[in-house]
Amino acid sequence: MILAFETSTQVCSVSFQDSEGEIHEKRIVGRSVHSDHLFLFTKALMEEHDFKIADLDAVIVSNGPGSYTGLRIAASAIKGLLFGTDVPLYAANTLASFAMEPESSPDQTIHAIIDARRTHVYHQSFLFDGELNSTSEAAVVEITDLYKKVKKGDIIIGTGLERLDKELLDEVNSFDIDRVTANSLIKLFTLPNAEEFCDKTSAEELDPFYLTSNQVNNTPG
Repeated sequence: MILAFETSTQVCSVSFQDSEGEIHEKRIVGRSVHSDHLFLFTKALMEEHDFKIADLDAVIVSNGPGSYTGLRIAASAIKGLLFGTDVPLYAANTLASFAMEPESSPDQTIHAIIDARRTHVYHQSFLFDGELNSTSEAAVVEITDLYKKVKKGDIIIGTGLERLDKELLDEVNSFDIDRVTANSLIKLFTLPNAEEFCDKTSAEELDPFYLTSNQVNNTPG
């Protein structure tokens, strides 16, 4: 059984995979919703599916890049939930989890993005052929530089799509915040090469991955 937390954007999503492999989710979208709903969603899933934290085989947290506040709230919550337990904890690459949502062909690049405000987005690109493979590093990039990376027929998924050029969006397959979910963390965790994107850690050592504007364009590709 697996419990997953996604708080890197305005989405607060908690997902539970039961012993039969079925995934159940509680989700809300809005500003400043994480602190109010994260524990409520967790408690509701525990009551509805009759499990305790100690029963879990793993906990997965979306670990960035993304909202400093959202990531910090999830990290703090997990420290409390896992205190005194030996449940394995995994910190997952947020952008890699986004890339698990859309169906894609092996030659179709998936661009996962998160709105970083001003004129920037967090970006990382991937290919999927049964395993997920990153073709760039997570970085903060200018939106105008993102345009240079995207080609016709690619996939863009994430937040901030409304800030992108409409002509570009007409040439790609786009998926917005409606597809941001903790379910994708569980999908990522069950990949054959999950260890490339999910780092085993502990509640004490959990340290969200933040990117800042100082890192704009310092990643090639």
